Amino acid sequence: MQVNLLKKVVENTAGITAVKIVDLLEGKKDVNEFLIAKKLGLTINQTRNLLYRLSHLGILTSIRKKDKRKGWYIYFWTFNVLKSLEVLESTLNNEIVALRNQLEIKKNTRFYKCALCGREATEESALLTNFTCSECGEVYSLADNAPLIEDTIKQIEKLQRELNHIQSEISIEEEKNTSKLNRFLKAEAKTKKELRAKNRAARLKEKIKLNKGNKNISVKNKDSSGKSKKKKKL
Repeated sequence: MQVNLLKKVVENTAGITAVKIVDLLEGKKDVNEFLIAKKLGLTINQTRNLLYRLSHLGILTSIRKKDKRKGWYIYFWTFNVLKSLEVLESTLNNEIVALRNQLEIKKNTRFYKCALCGREATEESALLTNFTCSECGEVYSLADNAPLIEDTIKQIEKLQRELNHIQSEISIEEEKNTSKLNRFLKAEAKTKKELRAKNRAARLKEKIKLNKGNKNISVKNKDSSGKSKKKKKL
């Protein structure tokens, strides 16, 4: 998983303090929330607030267990790897779209720049001030967009490589989850099959027992000659 990218998402969602949670939970399962609070140096309520904000995104899951001695519930937290990857995928897609929009503007729009203070303006804005910088009064000069365009293209290419890697990891994680689900379904089907066999055996045993009881009753109703006793009429 792209840990640095995940840290960026976590920071944007819950602040810089929550970034440490990534290091505490990465590669681990069912981490005690009191241990997390201790590592963060926060109160349990402050820690829970951060954890709940991240779980709202879906990147954290939790289970709760009752403390038998103290009687209260404790939550244990784990990263939802697939959801985390999907959040990263969405984040990267949004950044790429924004950069592509900027690239189109830079390619199709002429910009002017003040050599004195560095202020930039579109051609429309420059026309409004007679191509004079509104900050320092210096005359604008036509800006060279080529370096900006090249830099934006490089940023897009870098993000696209990261996105491709994330999507590859998503495919791997989905395969893992599918295999895990198939194993669960197979085990469940086996358990049901064994239960049905056990129930059939119990019914058969009960039937045999019932038939044996009926035979014993029939034998008792026969006399010594082997003929059935006739019931006396009242």
